[in-house]
Amino acid sequence: MKQKNFTPLIWILTMAINGLIATAYFIPKNDLLNGYDLTKLPLLNAVLNGSTFIALIAALVSIKRKRVIAHRSFVFLAFSFTALFLFSYLLYHFSIPSTRFGGTGMIKAIYFLILVTHIFLAALIVPLALVTMSYALNGNLNRHRKIAAWTMPIWLYVSLTGVIVYFLISPYYPH
Repeated sequence: MKQKNFTPLIWILTMAINGLIATAYFIPKNDLLNGYDLTKLPLLNAVLNGSTFIALIAALVSIKRKRVIAHRSFVFLAFSFTALFLFSYLLYHFSIPSTRFGGTGMIKAIYFLILVTHIFLAALIVPLALVTMSYALNGNLNRHRKIAAWTMPIWLYVSLTGVIVYFLISPYYPH
């Protein structure tokens, strides 16, 4: 079976996704939906991050039990939740100014430590997840397993800390 080269697509998606997210923070905000209430999108984003986390745990349990089809289904489900998250996240951040964390003291330090690691690893997980999936789709299971050993814990961390960041900053969102 001839293997497909997903490298150009992976680089394009990585740059586009991370570029859009960075751009959302630096451009002037518009009311993209002409007055629709977007204040519930951060909650939706947390639910989608939590759903990604659960789908990834199910994928991990499935592969440990050698249920490859279930594993693949849960990984695709995690990608689906992540894609919906990305759409919702970008819609919110292109429309509404960023919320500042209002906590002080130790909780502020904890929040920023979680946030910084979350942001850094979220940018990294884009190419990692895509490369991991491309190896699986090409049937290169040895490489898939090796990179998945890094990808899975990072993706789990990013999805879980997305929920934690939401709970820490949610009291400061505009209502």
